[in-house]
Amino acid sequence: MTFGRRRPGRALPGLFLGVTLTAVTALLSPLVPAGVAAPLGAAQPDGGPVVQADTDVYIRDYVGDVGVEPHTNTVWTSPDIKVCNDPGCAVSENPEVGGTSYIYVNLNNPGPYGSGDDVGNLHLYHSMPGGGTAWGGTDWVPIGSALNVVVPAGTPGTVAIIPWATVPGPGHFCLLARWESVDDPMTYPEGVNTVVNTQNNNNIAWRNVNSVDLEPGMVESRPYALGNPGRERIATDLVLADPRNGFLAAGGRLTVDLGADLSRRWREGGGRATGVKQVGETRFEISDLRQARFYGVLLDGGTRPVLKLEFSTVAGARKGTHVLRVNQIAPLDRGNPAISAPVMSDVGGVEYHVTIR
Repeated sequence: MTFGRRRPGRALPGLFLGVTLTAVTALLSPLVPAGVAAPLGAAQPDGGPVVQADTDVYIRDYVGDVGVEPHTNTVWTSPDIKVCNDPGCAVSENPEVGGTSYIYVNLNNPGPYGSGDDVGNLHLYHSMPGGGTAWGGTDWVPIGSALNVVVPAGTPGTVAIIPWATVPGPGHFCLLARWESVDDPMTYPEGVNTVVNTQNNNNIAWRNVNSVDLEPGMVESRPYALGNPGRERIATDLVLADPRNGFLAAGGRLTVDLGADLSRRWREGGGRATGVKQVGETRFEISDLRQARFYGVLLDGGTRPVLKLEFSTVAGARKGTHVLRVNQIAPLDRGNPAISAPVMSDVGGVEYHVTIR
């Protein structure tokens, strides 16, 4: 895929270099997501970007991300988005229902496609944890914005902070950050699929990381949505992974309750699964996190049904922290004419940091 040549960056007058700025704003009235500018993944005939920029501010999608666009790496564990329930926390926390949380977003400048200071607006959104979110509809709900944020070039990072008042239940969310700037617009037009938008544009980042504390005898439940932002019916997979199987070996238990609707959709798609054992009409205990997968769940276009994950422990479980990933695999159309058919790809998920107390 070729990229168009970008114009040399230009510094904005009256700005100071070498300064890390924190922008804090009150919650704004609800924002309406930007309109869909073109079909999913649309680009110029040569496959290059549709727009060019003078500056290049980027938000990392993963550790090691340097802002190259597009890419095909996982996009839902951005290290540049952090949630604090009190200002200045060391590590990201779960938002507390009914309270005020503070969302920190690190803005990096410059990226690989521009140079110079930039000024723009940062917008934040939340959705139900899971995969298959649609942009431009109701999946992403506005949280608030930081306006006229100055991002000097060549600094370690500018941090924008957006307060989130009266956090709604259930307190477990996906978060989406979007940087909008006149001099650094989206390189590729945004379509309906959040994953493609994020991989194509370094102005967008996504964080779906959740902490789970397990006390003896307690069960911690988390909602998880399987989504189909397209129009046509698809068959999608649910994958649950802990490559070392350490959580189960330590005495952890994970049960998936598909519910009546998703159970029916899974059976209609063939009812095949690996690494699980059925323990109820709609409930399945994970027996091997190295290969746990539900295959072929049928989803109609524009739907996002929710299942439930239940974390618990057996008696005598060993204390420790484990990282589990739950993600959705689905046919993903990137809008590239060189790809004749959609490819089964990661379309979103959640990383769970599970601590056995």
